[in-house]
Amino acid sequence: MADKNCMCHETGILIFPCSGSSDVGELSDRVARKIARCGKAKMFCLAGIGAHIPGMIESTKAAKRIIAINGCPVSCAQKTLEHTGFKVEAYNLKDMGFEKGKTKIDEANIEKAVSIITEVKGEKNSSKSSGCCAG
Repeated sequence: MADKNCMCHETGILIFPCSGSSDVGELSDRVARKIARCGKAKMFCLAGIGAHIPGMIESTKAAKRIIAINGCPVSCAQKTLEHTGFKVEAYNLKDMGFEKGKTKIDEANIEKAVSIITEVKGEKNSSKSSGCCAG
């Protein structure tokens, strides 16, 4: 059985970024897209969850893990998922040192957040410069 902390050995992981209108919302979205491109999770539609679209709710119920990336302490992504009844593994970019209104959206910051979210406990990420997800 796959280690539940390792995104790279498990399927059925859905990732929901906040995608808000601020810089950290954009960073959240770009981090989720990079993780999805690397095959470590499938990016999914937070708006569909908030709108209670039946097919999206059912697909999310089937996920092994549900990850929310919140851009700021308001935690909209996490709260939207929890409001719908889902147990969420949540990350907040503020806790990673990214300040709303003061964050540059660049590859270094994207990679920093990706590394934190995808890091396996006790292991160092080995592919920071690979252009894909660490680990």
